[in-house]
Amino acid sequence: MGTRPGRSCPSEAWRVSDSYLNLLRAPGVARVMASQLVARFPTGMLALGILIHIETVFGSYGAAGVVLAAMSVGQALAGPVTSRMMGRFGARRVLVVTTVLCAGSMAVVALAPMQLWGFVVFALLTGLSSPPVQPAVRTIYPRLVDVGKLPRLFSLDASAQEIIWVAGPLVITVVSREISPVVGLLVCVAVTLAGGAWFITSKELGTVRIARSETRLGAVLLKPGVMLATVTGLLLIGAGAAVEVGVVARFGEGGLQAGVVLALAAVASLAGGLTLGHLPLTDWTLTRRLAVVAVGTFLAIYVSGVWWTGLAMVVFGFGIAPALAVMYTMVSDSTDFSESAEAYGWIGTGQLVGAAVGSAIAGFMIDANGPAGGFAVAAVVAALAVVAAALLRHARPKRTGADLLADAVSEG
Repeated sequence: MGTRPGRSCPSEAWRVSDSYLNLLRAPGVARVMASQLVARFPTGMLALGILIHIETVFGSYGAAGVVLAAMSVGQALAGPVTSRMMGRFGARRVLVVTTVLCAGSMAVVALAPMQLWGFVVFALLTGLSSPPVQPAVRTIYPRLVDVGKLPRLFSLDASAQEIIWVAGPLVITVVSREISPVVGLLVCVAVTLAGGAWFITSKELGTVRIARSETRLGAVLLKPGVMLATVTGLLLIGAGAAVEVGVVARFGEGGLQAGVVLALAAVASLAGGLTLGHLPLTDWTLTRRLAVVAVGTFLAIYVSGVWWTGLAMVVFGFGIAPALAVMYTMVSDSTDFSESAEAYGWIGTGQLVGAAVGSAIAGFMIDANGPAGGFAVAAVVAALAVVAAALLRHARPKRTGADLLADAVSEG
């Protein structure tokens, strides 16, 4: 990369930051990125908000885990389906309907006095109606920048998403603690509607026509790289869900400490992604990064207090974004561009199934054994992820950047 006129030998850090700024200056990029981040911001708040609310109502983390599992199952079922529906009915129409239904279901969970089964039903509806913002964004981005700049744009987008996981837990815990869990969930409703409206009305969304998929639903899962990413993603996010429940149980459902500790994990994840993201990948890269996550979960079992738990969460978080980056790269390298949207949808579904199972099992283990039970569940699941990545390491595809560029050109 050459120097800019008037500047001699700029540092690598300056050149990287300048390239990201140039991306944001491209027409529509900053607006689309900001609006989709706001539209998705409740994803960093909702799980904790429901956990705090349901535990307050029923006095049971097991009950809260069941409700969270119902929402996650709904999201898992909806992901590939709503993405395909955008090709049939249009992105804006699908996003409007799902945004309104999702916000309405959240409001019922927050305000309606119900038995546990009622909360499960409306949490499931909340998950089923989750707006497919990510698939829509991935379709818009290639229209905003040249194909050669897409990897950098996706990297910038992935890094920016950590804002959701840093600020979201803090916002929901502060609101739930200082005001009430009900108000916390209503904040989620308001942000869902406001962010959804901003993204839906962006002119860039109106210029994109998402093509109807011609392949059989689920066929892409037969590709080894997609299957490896799905399995390890399920286990990684399952461990993360168990950690989240364990942190909230350790520091109290309304305590600010829980939000701080979870924010530390998110900051560490961002740091890990920026630190390790540029390194070349090998068959053992995913295994090593998942091992870092597993070490953090095991440490969390045996420590106590905000700072020691926070340190364990820093270790845990440092491996998350780098591990996810490997998974998403495997999906990209395993699929043609026409298949990638559905493939990413299935990766998301696997992760949500992991979140459902992890949070439910952790909830019951906490009721029986205290907060350490939640971290023990996380440690076992993370260890399984390490084993799976090691055993299936040869499924990692070996396609080159030239192969991917050729696909992009051939598909228009």
